[in-house]
Amino acid sequence: MHSTTESRARRNVTVLVLAQAFLGAQMPMIFTIGGLAGQSLAPNPCFATLPISLIVLGSMLSATPVSAFMQRFGRRAGFFLGTFGGTLGGIVGATGLYLQSFPIFLFGSLLTGLYMSAQGFYRFAAADTASPEFRPKAISYVMAGGLASALIGPQLVKLTADAYVIPFFGTYATVIAINLVGALLFLFLDIPKPPAPAPGSDYGRSRWQLITTPRIAVAVICGMVSYALMNLVMTSTPLAVVGCGYETSDAANVVSAHVLAMFAPSFFTGQIINRFGVEKVMGLGLFILAGAGAVAMTGVELENFFIALVLLGIGWNFGFIGATTMLSGAHTAEERGRMQGLNDLLVFGGVTFGSLASGGLMNCSGGTPQEGWNAVIMAMVPFLVLAGGALIWLVLRPVEQPAE
Repeated sequence: MHSTTESRARRNVTVLVLAQAFLGAQMPMIFTIGGLAGQSLAPNPCFATLPISLIVLGSMLSATPVSAFMQRFGRRAGFFLGTFGGTLGGIVGATGLYLQSFPIFLFGSLLTGLYMSAQGFYRFAAADTASPEFRPKAISYVMAGGLASALIGPQLVKLTADAYVIPFFGTYATVIAINLVGALLFLFLDIPKPPAPAPGSDYGRSRWQLITTPRIAVAVICGMVSYALMNLVMTSTPLAVVGCGYETSDAANVVSAHVLAMFAPSFFTGQIINRFGVEKVMGLGLFILAGAGAVAMTGVELENFFIALVLLGIGWNFGFIGATTMLSGAHTAEERGRMQGLNDLLVFGGVTFGSLASGGLMNCSGGTPQEGWNAVIMAMVPFLVLAGGALIWLVLRPVEQPAE
């Protein structure tokens, strides 16, 4: 029985890794060209990055309903729903480009947020059939699939961006194909639906009871802070690098190094969690994020940008995978839908805030790009103090037995 359960868990992880690598490639594709396409359509250049912000907003708004849908109909149905959102977003986005309509293009971006939301649940789905020992590795391996998507996506943009007379139309056509083909992967997913509660049975804790459970609250805070701060700094990095006198290619290289650092550690993050404990790995992630800020504040040499952004990626990896592991072990199957949906609503709410705040801090906080960059970095401090303080508080509490 144990070997059958283990085999099922590994099969599901394999499917989810492939989905993260192939289907997930649409996200770097759209994030790469979304601002450029927006710039060509927007009536005001200030709105050029609005398509990207709407993707994140769409993800935030759909996190809770998508999670509830999965709780009722299962992971496979929920992931099919996500690919439907990705397909529809691609069709509407391509239509916006064809008609040169910025509002239609923005609506397509909002629909794409449905796919982004569903993709966020791949990491939780990896834990559903995994044993407590395999759970951190399962989450970690699925996150590692993001490394492949980060490499595949930009290459597909190079091949498709100018494939048609209408710029970027080919990229959106490719996004549609990725969703239609990639959806077939979920036919091989074998995750049972959570049992429907019998009339009069215990439905588990309410959202308020869940979010006020110390272990869950700290996991949510650390996950939200890790992701939001990573997004806050990464969004401003190209502006800061170019603003400080370097080439656009230098900015691209810095971002590439950052993305590599985000996902490469995932091959061993799970083993580190098993060996040293999830709290220590989360704490190390927050410490590395603080180190990224310290390096960024010491100067604007190109090596400062490289080192800071590599540390930012590693810190995000440890903090976010650690928080996901802690959360997945702190609620029951009956509570899964409402807790995971609430978590991603809060996490992507933080990411939306970070994305919107980043440009304002960078462009409106000083007379020079360096002053704007310093403002972005200083904004990290209160949130790191919040997450670090919450984690220390949890560690000092009496030992709490996590839910299986």
